[in-house]
Amino acid sequence: MESLKLNSSFLTLVRLGIESSKDANIPNDVDWNELRVLAERHGLSAIVLDGIEKLPDGQRPPKVFLLEWIGETLQGYEYRYELYCRAIAEMAGTYKSHGFKMMVLKGYACSLDWPKPEHRPCGDIDIWQFGKQKEADALLEAERPVQAAQGVQEFKVDRSHHHHTVFYWRDFMVENHYDFINVHHHKSNAEVEKVLKELAQDDSHSVEVYGEKVYLPSANLHALFLLKHTMIHFAAEGILLRQLLDWGFFMKAHHQEIDWHWFSEKLEQFRMTSMFNIFNSICVEDLGFNAAVFHQVQFSPLLKEKVLKEIIEPEYGVGIPKRLVPRLLFKFRRWKGSAWKHELCYKESMWSAFWSGVWNHILKPSSI
Repeated sequence: MESLKLNSSFLTLVRLGIESSKDANIPNDVDWNELRVLAERHGLSAIVLDGIEKLPDGQRPPKVFLLEWIGETLQGYEYRYELYCRAIAEMAGTYKSHGFKMMVLKGYACSLDWPKPEHRPCGDIDIWQFGKQKEADALLEAERPVQAAQGVQEFKVDRSHHHHTVFYWRDFMVENHYDFINVHHHKSNAEVEKVLKELAQDDSHSVEVYGEKVYLPSANLHALFLLKHTMIHFAAEGILLRQLLDWGFFMKAHHQEIDWHWFSEKLEQFRMTSMFNIFNSICVEDLGFNAAVFHQVQFSPLLKEKVLKEIIEPEYGVGIPKRLVPRLLFKFRRWKGSAWKHELCYKESMWSAFWSGVWNHILKPSSI
């Protein structure tokens, strides 16, 4: 019962924070410490604080608690977002000076659709370089352009990951994609990847960041990529409610730009229609988005509630054991317990995916 009250209060504050509802009905005995932990885990502290601003004075948390929370959030969200944007601009400028184009994916591109971009937490910087990732990585290794800024001895590109390399620009981790999704773990992902790469040749969408041109995905590319990326993470280890806000705000901003005939065909072809409908239904029923921006909202209420509960309160928790054997056992139990999620998100069988996953880990042992 306490969990239901906490989750209900959390969703109410999220809706208030994104101004999709004016209902400010929060229980007087809500545990603000637990609510703060839940908001932070889902990357929605700033949004929840925006919601608290709309509560009557008598329903707000204690003033000292609230001021401390606001101070930490301003530092962790708004100040860091400015640094995030500056890092993106610096990278784009460096690449441009050597003839490379840089498209940003997910994080920054999604933030532009939020009512307050600086209230979306910024983590990694995901980029796509129109098939020139190897050459661009080699350039950075040769010139080490951020050595002085980072105060490190050398600049290294980590090539131990599937579908992207990793390096640090200032204190932001950068994932430089040569594939949009992991094509080794599930065979069906390779079919989606082919379409994503075709769409990613479009360089007609861009934005200026601190005077530098930064490319953005087309609406069709980002619709297919965001949905598939979210499904992959949901099936594997779980997602955050912040990722559904990314989806909701993206659809609100770009639904008129999507080729819906084409997109509907791809949803059916790659067996993504069910999760498309479920994510849409959560955005409408629980986050307060307008149903009209999702093209269609058809869903099973029981299945929708099961997915929402798994997002807010993952069955297998949020921590993974650090030691190898406990970690492997935990991942196997989670894999078996997530069969229903796999069925929703993939065409192939669990065992086919299992052996593909084993091969995936053999190829990249660091992914274990």
